[in-house]
Amino acid sequence: MNPAFSVVFLTTLSGAAQGLLIALVGVETAEHFGLLASAADAFYIAGAAVSVILGGLGLLASFFHLGHPERAWRAIAMWRTSWLSRECLCLPAFLACAFFYGAAHWFGSPWALAIGWLGVLASAALFVCTAMIYACLRFLQEWATPLTLVNFSLLGCASGFTLATALSAWFAPALTAGLAVCACMLTLAGCASRSASLVRNARLRPKSTVQSATGIRNPKLVQVSRGFTAGAFNLREFFHGKSAGTLRGVKWGFLATAFVAPVVLIAVGASLHSIGVSLGLLGAACLVQYAGLVAERWFFFAEAKHPQNLYYARVG
Repeated sequence: MNPAFSVVFLTTLSGAAQGLLIALVGVETAEHFGLLASAADAFYIAGAAVSVILGGLGLLASFFHLGHPERAWRAIAMWRTSWLSRECLCLPAFLACAFFYGAAHWFGSPWALAIGWLGVLASAALFVCTAMIYACLRFLQEWATPLTLVNFSLLGCASGFTLATALSAWFAPALTAGLAVCACMLTLAGCASRSASLVRNARLRPKSTVQSATGIRNPKLVQVSRGFTAGAFNLREFFHGKSAGTLRGVKWGFLATAFVAPVVLIAVGASLHSIGVSLGLLGAACLVQYAGLVAERWFFFAEAKHPQNLYYARVG
């Protein structure tokens, strides 16, 4: 497939926003049961603000994927049967919960935690809807697996907890070590699940062939032309045009920047006693990890082999 950067940014930005809100509500819940010392409201307010900003940027990015943005409201019309329509409903609901969660802490409302848990439920629903847009497409074998949902959820939570760790270094240093452990564990879990999907996809064999597409069963059937030499819609939309070497480079690049480098930076940053240096390293972990997740999501789309490319993107 040909990756659309609007969708790449939508899924990575909103995923980080969802993971961050889950981290905030998890910390506050632990405080509620006396498992952690209370953090300043500024930590929750700043975290909720970052979550709203990231989610809002993701929503804005989605408009660039529309041929007619003025008709965006129609995207919710098929919510009974379309995962895309459900995503369009869940994202604003999540943003509203994140906003009111921060506002509740700003005004000292006792309902903050309850609003936060509504946000967690909205976040979980949004993870499911976003992932199922791709996992439900059975003809794209690389996506049609439960690992798609697992990866979207784990990678979003990993980036969100990394952000929460960086914010805690500034607003609630006592929480940094615990959040760093969670961020590292989620990042490593995301690395394991994404590696599992890479191994699975490398073993896939196309169900469609030139023989099945044409109905000609001759095993020596060879395609010598696709019927045109100029560009076409099918080539632009369903084939990325990158070489196998480029794909390998992107794959190893995102494995290093989305998983290995952030774990090292988080571990070192959380172990330092200097707030300035610690905050710098944790901030770097957020940026490096996000860059890696952009590459990972680009590869996720590029890796999928649309059956039509048997004809349009291959010749003999």
